[in-house]
Amino acid sequence: MQPYVRFDRVRRSFDGVVDVVRDLSLDVARGEFLTLLGPSGSGKSTTLMMLAGFERPDGGEILLDGQPITRLPAHRRNIGVVFQSYALFPHMTVAENVAFPLQVRRLSRAIQRERVVRALDMVRLASLADRLPAQLSGGQQQRVALARALVFEPRLVLLDEPLGALDRALREEMQAEIRHLHGALGVTMLYVTHDQAEALRLSDRIAVMAAGQVRQVGTPQALYETPQDAFVAGFLGESNFLHGEVAQIEDDIAVVRLDCGVLAEALAGELQAGQRCQLAVRPERIAVAAIAAAEMGEGAQPAILLESAYLGDHVRLLLRVGLPGFPQAELAVKRPAGAPMAGMEPGLPAALAWQPHHARAFPANMAAI
Repeated sequence: MQPYVRFDRVRRSFDGVVDVVRDLSLDVARGEFLTLLGPSGSGKSTTLMMLAGFERPDGGEILLDGQPITRLPAHRRNIGVVFQSYALFPHMTVAENVAFPLQVRRLSRAIQRERVVRALDMVRLASLADRLPAQLSGGQQQRVALARALVFEPRLVLLDEPLGALDRALREEMQAEIRHLHGALGVTMLYVTHDQAEALRLSDRIAVMAAGQVRQVGTPQALYETPQDAFVAGFLGESNFLHGEVAQIEDDIAVVRLDCGVLAEALAGELQAGQRCQLAVRPERIAVAAIAAAEMGEGAQPAILLESAYLGDHVRLLLRVGLPGFPQAELAVKRPAGAPMAGMEPGLPAALAWQPHHARAFPANMAAI
């Protein structure tokens, strides 16, 4: 099936020397909610602005529904855009702000009224149609911006960090609103954020970006469970990274001699015996108990609990692991708040372990966050 949006080897530089976006190839399906996720400077907003028509690529091609749009002016692309700053006209009422794209398209007053009412109903702001933006809360202003982006029934909606200025409660409320509207309208959405939790909650698929390139694309679960490199493992969610050398490979499992002196197992990927590597394991995948390592079973390591912090839905533990005479390593462990914690006191010995398929080993030269 032909992708609805295609970036074909797109490149963009602002100084003619460093590419902010380089050799970007990415497909978006019709009706999909795809999120560009990455740190500041990764090129995600520039990618969005090139699709909107506000930036011109220095190379490559952008296609929409099979048609090249790289040289098409922004106002002819029929794309809705929602910015973090809302960009509402302060002297216009809510209804007038929402109607503005329809006025530009010279639709009749009757059609304008009908579509404005429908758009404000969608975002539950019909009762505030006559208010000015300054009389609204941040969440309400963002709803107006969303209604304005949807009112002219665009084929594609782009959202650039739209919830970054909201507090946590409002942000979660608006996430649910955006996800609901996407499902109800079936419109294709491209969303930019640096917030991992937001990307996981909203997206059909996520494209993780770094240094102007897409490092991995996949469903939230696929990216979280099977990151292809250390950057993705470190940026999407939290991972402990332990450095060492591959002692041997058995099937798809690497036995790693960690720099802290202990042996550990992880999925091997493309590694070979004798290669330096970094082992990544997520804090919630580590089992820990106030018992001797021998009692926990094969693969368990002795550790010392350094600190414990209650964080509401979970308890975060910090443990030190390593054999005498070797550099010690520290690992974070997450346990549900209601889990038994008998004997887990700072300064006391404990044991920790993980299943080999819950950890991944990457080449040492793969940069992590």
